[in-house]
Amino acid sequence: MTNKITLYLMSYKGHYVLQKILSEFDSSIIDKVISSRDNKVEKDYYDEIMNLSASKKIPFFDRNDSYGINTKYCFAISWRWLIKTDKQLIILHDSVLPRYRGFSPLVNCLINNESSVGITAIFAKEEYDTGDIIEQRELRITYPITIFEVIKALTPLYYEIVKVLLDKIVNGIQFNTKKQDGKDISYSLWRDDDDYVINWGEDSFYIKRFIDAVGFPYLGALSYTDNKKVRIIEAEVFDDVKIENRTPGKVIFIKNGNPIVVCGEGLLLITKIIEEATGKSILPFNKIRTHFK
Repeated sequence: MTNKITLYLMSYKGHYVLQKILSEFDSSIIDKVISSRDNKVEKDYYDEIMNLSASKKIPFFDRNDSYGINTKYCFAISWRWLIKTDKQLIILHDSVLPRYRGFSPLVNCLINNESSVGITAIFAKEEYDTGDIIEQRELRITYPITIFEVIKALTPLYYEIVKVLLDKIVNGIQFNTKKQDGKDISYSLWRDDDDYVINWGEDSFYIKRFIDAVGFPYLGALSYTDNKKVRIIEAEVFDDVKIENRTPGKVIFIKNGNPIVVCGEGLLLITKIIEEATGKSILPFNKIRTHFK
């Protein structure tokens, strides 16, 4: 099965790449698809990947199922777990390596106000994200921008890389690789539920980027008020005023039913906010004595 591949796929990106492969290559090139549900996102595309595989009679497995890997090459897209295999595993990583090795690189790039984002295809090694680079793509971005807008812009580049590599696999052409540049290495830490919480002591531009970076398909920026968890889905930077006793997180004004919140520097107008427990909007807002924490 030297010309076949195994696909580890998750998320919108995995589904898109599977669709494109099936539109340009014979489905027989795919030996099997492996996927997993993800309760850390609002929409995980698991069912879409499973149903598309079934429609083309491609064997589909959940990551917790028993299965064997028979192909020389495996591709992993949006995969969240380490894969133990003796095959040639190609990982598509959400950064221009060697920067942002590790976890949640795209989220952290956006929070950090990077002017560009990218994708790197590497061969997997025991130490994560250290393998030789096979292909890279980079995309310039401007702010404000949501993470899903970036994902949609990046995803065609995922397939662009996969297509180049598949053409080589099908035709038996050797990959050209290069070592990662040791000068620019940086790491991106995994994020947990605590990392969704807004730090109102940051400036309003930072908080706006944070809200946009952890929004759909993720669950949204988290805050607490009146003993409730709330998810702030959309917000806009608002002109600052002089505040003699600046207390980040307090509502200072209400405009057309939308609270305006004091930040460490600047103000933020919240335009979409839901209660975590119910998923329902808590707008229009009418209680100025509110403190988001």
